[in-house]
Amino acid sequence: MAHGHKSDEKIVYVGDSRVKKSGRRDSTPPDYTSFPGKSEAFIPNFLLKEWMVGCVVLVGFLVWVMAEAAPLGYPADPTNASFIPMPDWYFLFLYQFLKYPYVSQDYILLGTLGIPGIMFGALMLAPFLDTGKERRFYRRPIASSLMFLSIAAVVYLTVVSWDHYQHQLEEKGIVPEHHERADKVREALERGEERPSFLKTAEAPAIIEPEDPIFASVVEAQCIACHAADLNGAGGPSLLGIGNRMTTEEIADIIIHGKNNGSMPAFEGTLSTDEINQLAEWLSKQTQS
Repeated sequence: MAHGHKSDEKIVYVGDSRVKKSGRRDSTPPDYTSFPGKSEAFIPNFLLKEWMVGCVVLVGFLVWVMAEAAPLGYPADPTNASFIPMPDWYFLFLYQFLKYPYVSQDYILLGTLGIPGIMFGALMLAPFLDTGKERRFYRRPIASSLMFLSIAAVVYLTVVSWDHYQHQLEEKGIVPEHHERADKVREALERGEERPSFLKTAEAPAIIEPEDPIFASVVEAQCIACHAADLNGAGGPSLLGIGNRMTTEEIADIIIHGKNNGSMPAFEGTLSTDEINQLAEWLSKQTQS
């Protein structure tokens, strides 16, 4: 409606009562700029607050770990060919991923650094790459599709890795270490004994008559490479207590002819008859329990 007859006079429009007002309310959420004083910049304000919360959680975990130390596993045994190495559950997907071609062997750098670097880099750059104001996940098809695809891939690789591990255990007849521990603890408690500690290892028994000349002249020169300096076994079996299992003649026969298709070499021709007899007699004295 205009006031006066001047052409440059301001015109004010008013609502027309003949046009019915729609009953629908606008459900579009207002932009953050509609709330002055209540919005903040992502960097550094919001990000700094998130980092502070993360630090508090991290300190809480550190205190928890120091207060309740995780039990140590059995001592590592490099000669145990049946051991199946497995990472923690949250790395199972990456462990399985590295089994596939083109991310292992000649392409190991691509699998260990390249692809994980791209994924974590994209995660760090997500706030800068996806700058849309829409917050509903179904209105952000690209970002949502990538998120669901990543979650599905991680879950799938984790399940496949765990199933393969269980199949290997069943195929080789291996009982996992934590199951053995649980069984030993349960049996000890049923017998009314003290809960066993798996952090203490029994000391190896001492060598009998280490001052014997045959020990310095033959054992240290020929035996410790496979049976260890304390004769407790390394690549070969332990010789401690061998006198309880074999006679002097049986020990001498193994020294002369070897055993297990050459894994225990034959020393006939390498050692003299006197040295073989002295060595067999000395080994028969190793009657440690």
